[in-house]
Amino acid sequence: MSDAAVEPVKLPENKQPALRVMPMPADVNPAGDVFGGWIMAMVDIAGAIPAHRRARCRTATVAVNSFVFKQPVSVGDLVSFYAEVVSVGRTSITVDVEVYAERDPENPVVVKVTEATLTYVALDDKGRKRPVPPA
Repeated sequence: MSDAAVEPVKLPENKQPALRVMPMPADVNPAGDVFGGWIMAMVDIAGAIPAHRRARCRTATVAVNSFVFKQPVSVGDLVSFYAEVVSVGRTSITVDVEVYAERDPENPVVVKVTEATLTYVALDDKGRKRPVPPA
């Protein structure tokens, strides 16, 4: 994570989040921050949504190409996950996920907390790789 001061940003305009979640006290580590694994699981779910829509079939995560934690997430943050397909291969779909936290409802501030790129593979009904259909 960055030691730099938290730089407020705006939520992406003209985009809908794939997922919005508010972490609960059971999701924190002993330091009081949300577990990185919880964020990773939510990123995987958010990324799977556009992959599934594009593949029009079952998909499975095959790679986490990059994952950067930029700022900690706290209980009470409203966490928004924006996911977008960035490339499509023969059987694979790569998705970028950006994660923002909306903090302090009385004095609202938005910070970018995570960036990730994941690759999913399209699967047939027997769990074997299958081609991604044309757009």
